[in-house]
Amino acid sequence: MQQHLRTQFSLFTHDPQVVYLDNAATTQTPITVLDAMQSYYTNYRANIHRGFYDMAIRADQAYIASKEAVATLIGASADEIIYTSGATAGLNMLARMLESEITSEHNIVLTEMEHHANLIPWQQLAKRTGCELRYIPVTDEYTLDYVAAKKMIDSNTKVVTYVHASNSLGTINDVTQLCTLAASVKAYNIVDACQTLAHLSINVRDMNCDFLVASGHKMYGPTGIGIVYGKQAHLDRLDPVVFGGDMIESVTFDTATWAESPYKFEAGTPPIAEAIGLGAACHFIIEQHAAIELEREIIQYLVQALQTQGATIIGPASGGRVGAVSFSIGDVHPHDVADILAKQGICVRAGHHCTMPLMKKLGLPGTVRASIACYTTRADVDALIAGLIVVKKIFSV
Repeated sequence: MQQHLRTQFSLFTHDPQVVYLDNAATTQTPITVLDAMQSYYTNYRANIHRGFYDMAIRADQAYIASKEAVATLIGASADEIIYTSGATAGLNMLARMLESEITSEHNIVLTEMEHHANLIPWQQLAKRTGCELRYIPVTDEYTLDYVAAKKMIDSNTKVVTYVHASNSLGTINDVTQLCTLAASVKAYNIVDACQTLAHLSINVRDMNCDFLVASGHKMYGPTGIGIVYGKQAHLDRLDPVVFGGDMIESVTFDTATWAESPYKFEAGTPPIAEAIGLGAACHFIIEQHAAIELEREIIQYLVQALQTQGATIIGPASGGRVGAVSFSIGDVHPHDVADILAKQGICVRAGHHCTMPLMKKLGLPGTVRASIACYTTRADVDALIAGLIVVKKIFSV
């Protein structure tokens, strides 16, 4: 099935020999997504909102349809979907939107496995407000310490924000438990789903999260677009933090009032082509659900193959993980491993993966990360292992 899927991605047609194992950083884009964007650019490129001619109306309809596709994928309403330039922008926006409700008496709870995108915005908010930051520890088994979490999340907690799955460790966190803990103290719950939206079934109603963010380029969509899901009641009540055209109801020289949500959060011309592409990517994920389920087999095959070569897995060895698999080869620096693999046409990521505090805690300079997608095959894994044999020979490991 993966071989059939590969025919839907131009990369593998243009370069059949490439071994692409950097999907946690960005996935490849299916032809259906490229076609959807190309159709907009060549057939009905026009700005949305208030256009009365046919092309503008068609662009409006395609933009709205893209939000409906996102909503279907995550079990939300289209009116609860905000488009941003990416998950980083979404998390920064949420930090600014919630800042007025946070004082020096409050605390914000994160985890030690956060990506910098979900750490620095809150770090900066803490500097401005004087609130306390708390970090749920990562255990020796590379999972969160939920006993510690229960103690950290208290009546002064205002926000609980965390990765659904770690981009460095692959660990899938217990969303249900963390959402329940946050709800018990009436704290906002924010889920960073960048590493899961293309790989796991997600329903925001079942999660009962207040907000969820993700990036299009990690879910077979284009770069330059991300989503923020927010419960309707929150979006209706909160004020925007970016201002300009298209997000207003009325304007005078002295004041302005805002449009209804989600439009009040989308100032200026949105990424129209990218939104249309993201809608097509959501349809792709929904339609290929059976194939995506096969990722679990590839993950296990990858982990076992790495262990056979004596690699140290930095993350859960089995179960409770996504396909972002970090590892080390003896004391060989991750950059050296990645460089030698690259010379063999094998694409992996090496470094701290924007989780520098986590790497420092683990005492690592970084890791090598091989990450899979729905089109990853056993042959890709076999090529990686062959490349690592070369690495081991060069460094006498």
